[in-house]
Amino acid sequence: MIEAVLTGAVAGGTCIVFAGLGEIVAERSGVINLGTEGSMLCGALAAYAVGIETGSPWVGVVAGLVAGAVLACVHAVLVLHRGANQIAVGLVVSFLGIGVTALFGQDYVGQGVVPLETWDVPLLSKLPFLGPVLFQHDPLTYVSFLAVPALTWMIWRTRAGLVLRAAGEGPEVLEIYGTSARRVRWVALLTGGALAGVGGAQLATAATLNWSEQMTVGRGYVAVALVIFAGWQPIKLAGGAYLFAGAIALNLQLQARGWELSRYLLEALPYVTVLVVLALLSRRRIHGGPAALEKVFEG
Repeated sequence: MIEAVLTGAVAGGTCIVFAGLGEIVAERSGVINLGTEGSMLCGALAAYAVGIETGSPWVGVVAGLVAGAVLACVHAVLVLHRGANQIAVGLVVSFLGIGVTALFGQDYVGQGVVPLETWDVPLLSKLPFLGPVLFQHDPLTYVSFLAVPALTWMIWRTRAGLVLRAAGEGPEVLEIYGTSARRVRWVALLTGGALAGVGGAQLATAATLNWSEQMTVGRGYVAVALVIFAGWQPIKLAGGAYLFAGAIALNLQLQARGWELSRYLLEALPYVTVLVVLALLSRRRIHGGPAALEKVFEG
């Protein structure tokens, strides 16, 4: 059962990893985006619907990326150009995504999608225990493995990362050197929405292989919470994502084995797990976050 739970943790956690990485980019620029949930839903529906209509899951993934970025545009316009409250706008944008996908997704409930095929990594997939857990997944899962260290390197070792962090720490410094902090935040928000859309696409076309209304069931919000309590560090974010997905996989395994526990208790297990971890982490002050976010929370 341990192998099955860990395999499910990796497969199911990939969508949260993508959403969380996108949120790290956005928050490093100084903008928090609670609309991540909406971008994930839009990405999931776009990937599912376009995949069905074209017969290509990869065209669907691209559509999911675009859909997530388009919804993030709404957040960017209202926050960066109209000066609206980031938290309030994020919630409204998230609800917008829920409403739009519920409206346009009705015709796709129950339809079969062309899935992203599982790619077994040569030789490594044959390893006992580690093979199924790490090397028998869809291509986007492998991309997420690379994206975590790649984003870490980008943030701390490249000029683009320096500019991104400067937008969140001292936007006035960027303006002095002729770089628009607003433009940097635009790019960061679009990137964050696009990655959330990819996460939704992976969820619909590789993990669950179906579309249903509000199918993300709060994964976008979980991603935002994990980003903050992971200290805006991609590796820790990935660990939190796999922990949450592992709790979901454990729930499914316990139900499949006929454990006589309340179904509602088992369904609450992943969220209780995250709450416990966040409560433990909140005992210590988390440093290293963008200074602009503290102003957001202070109002």
